[in-house]
Amino acid sequence: MKPSKFHSNRGWDNWLLYDIGDKFLEKYSSYYKGKLVDLGCGEAPYKEYFLQYAQSYTGVDWTKTLHNSKADIVSNLNEKIELPDGIADTIVSVSVMEHLCEPQIFLNESFRILKDGGVMILQVPWQWWIHEAPHDYFRYTPYGLKYMFEKAGFYNVQVEPQTGFFTTWIVKMNYFSGRFIRGPKPIRQIVKTMLFPFWLIGQIVAPYLDKLDTNWAAESQGYFVLAHKK
Repeated sequence: MKPSKFHSNRGWDNWLLYDIGDKFLEKYSSYYKGKLVDLGCGEAPYKEYFLQYAQSYTGVDWTKTLHNSKADIVSNLNEKIELPDGIADTIVSVSVMEHLCEPQIFLNESFRILKDGGVMILQVPWQWWIHEAPHDYFRYTPYGLKYMFEKAGFYNVQVEPQTGFFTTWIVKMNYFSGRFIRGPKPIRQIVKTMLFPFWLIGQIVAPYLDKLDTNWAAESQGYFVLAHKK
């Protein structure tokens, strides 16, 4: 089962990003062990996937989320997380930290609830538009991410870009063109049909064009972080 199989935001204009995200989540699958805590779980789209590996899943989110929250624990991630010290073997957090006004507190708390020897896997966007406004506060460089994780106490912090220049900007253009889909349903369907070939072809060729980019970190769509607690 692919991680994004049941993700409601996957569409023809952005499927490549979810395929890339799947590859990263699968890459880290050996770390999904014991008690897994999903911080900022929203609709918990990855719950079934994580439970293929972990013994248990706990979703944590706050009541102000714009999603139909399926959190097991309601907690404001900008403050003390309502979980005891050292409860989690693994922490995951996907596209959440950009929405937190106190990200360092979030990482400090993540470190607190993680067991010794545990890992945290986090994804954040970088070259991306403002979304879920007004709760969209920050974008993070690889250097900023490493600094903040180490400040929280993590070690062996690895930051990896998700995409190169072409995937980032082709999908951004897909989103931009999609904003022109307006009006009555028949008109929207016609415009969508006209745009579909451009969305499809662009996402097919983007990974090949990315091979021309020798510095993915500079304009990646986002980053994955793998960090350890001693």
